[in-house]
Amino acid sequence: MAAEGFAFHRRFFRNSQGGLRAEVPSLLGGGDVPPNIALSRPALHRILNGAADRAGAKIVMGCSIAELNDGPHGVDVTFTDGRADRYDLVVGFDGLRSPLRRRLFGDAYEPTFTGYSVWRLTCPRLPTIDCITLYQGEHSKAGLCPLGDDEMYLLHVTAEPGNPRYDPASFPDMLIERMREYGAEPAVVRDAITADTTIVYSPLEEVLVPAPWHRGRVVIAGDAAHASTPHLTQGAAMALEDAVVLAESVDRAVPLEQALQEFAARRMPRARFVHERSRASLLNEMTGERAREPERFADATRRRMAEVDRFLDQPA
Repeated sequence: MAAEGFAFHRRFFRNSQGGLRAEVPSLLGGGDVPPNIALSRPALHRILNGAADRAGAKIVMGCSIAELNDGPHGVDVTFTDGRADRYDLVVGFDGLRSPLRRRLFGDAYEPTFTGYSVWRLTCPRLPTIDCITLYQGEHSKAGLCPLGDDEMYLLHVTAEPGNPRYDPASFPDMLIERMREYGAEPAVVRDAITADTTIVYSPLEEVLVPAPWHRGRVVIAGDAAHASTPHLTQGAAMALEDAVVLAESVDRAVPLEQALQEFAARRMPRARFVHERSRASLLNEMTGERAREPERFADATRRRMAEVDRFLDQPA
């Protein structure tokens, strides 16, 4: 991942015109492990698909579960492409709108809209962007994060009451208008947006399923079990941690029910911490932090991020 991505060890917090509000070092990692590595989703897919192929995993695209019957000797699964088989364990890393979660828990844990959405695009990296840099606006937040030597991405968080749906053809004009107040590097990106720019618009939604995350031999993980706003960590990173801990749990010489109980019990404190702190960060930056005096903001931000980093740096 280090070879594909961009490693950095600090975060900049700036005002809408680029003035420095705080520089916060990262306390994550250590030794040969960099605190942060950012990389594009296609790069992550190449890495994971390559590792899965080398491990002998069989990946089938374009199908899903049509029927699932959990019995004492295994889970009988029929797929939408007509295949059927029996499995010792079914694991659903099937995202925020997880069909498997609904099979297990009904509609008890549907995604909740936070009131805010994020606009994203990738673009050539500016030389001044060598770590994640966040810009506080009056009613929004922009950010720039390097993905490699030549690429970075823009994020822009805005209030979108009522969770509206927009025509993607209007995204460029809408994002340009929402970023009018920004100067410095965000303005450079904004001014380069054209009608052909690919922009991804996503409502910020949350899910937190109480432990345990399984029924019988079927278990959910990743965003299916705990989806948070991307303020402290990323959903892919949390899912990777889930996968490692789940593998360790089922590899132990204990009954499967015990292993799955222990898996969720081990992961739940971390999932809850990320969920609660991410939501608090979202609300602070959109409603409160912009009013703080610079010195107070810098001290509070360093203390808060140090506490978060120390927690996240513990074993998953």
